[in-house]
Amino acid sequence: MKLTKDEEMLVLLYGDGTREGLQKALMEMQKTLQADETELREMTEQLLEKLRHMSDRYFKKLTEG
Repeated sequence: MKLTKDEEMLVLLYGDGTREGLQKALMEMQKTLQADETELREMTEQLLEKLRHMSDRYFKKLTEG
């Protein structure tokens, strides 16, 4: 499972180094989005879905490059 460049940017901006921490941060960020920020909401949902289906070990490998 690969991340898009935009998803990688979200990981850099909101990640704390853990999959769980990133998920929490993204869900909190979504609460602040305005109604017209649909593209960011959709991108965040796609990333959250990917995170739900990967293990912590895979996440670590993916983010450490």
